[in-house]
Amino acid sequence: MEKLIRDKKYEVIKDFGETLSTINLEDYVTDYYDNFDYIVGDWAYGKLRLKGFYNHKNKQVKAYNDYNNIDNYINNTCAYGCKHFILEKKIEK
Repeated sequence: MEKLIRDKKYEVIKDFGETLSTINLEDYVTDYYDNFDYIVGDWAYGKLRLKGFYNHKNKQVKAYNDYNNIDNYINNTCAYGCKHFILEKKIEK
């Protein structure tokens, strides 16, 4: 499934808890996230938290924002069993 957010296309990789149907992402995703290849959102204490991640081939990737570490981020940083989603930015060709 695709989502259009601020004129950018994102592919929904994961929607654990079907949280995307209950929010308007335009209210949360700012231009800060434009450079990231992935956006992870999780609900903690009634608030949506967002974090950007990069593909491992991206020059800006670091260990803490490498897409390969998303599962570690969700398991170790997010509340246990929280609703969360992963979006992948689609590049226009």
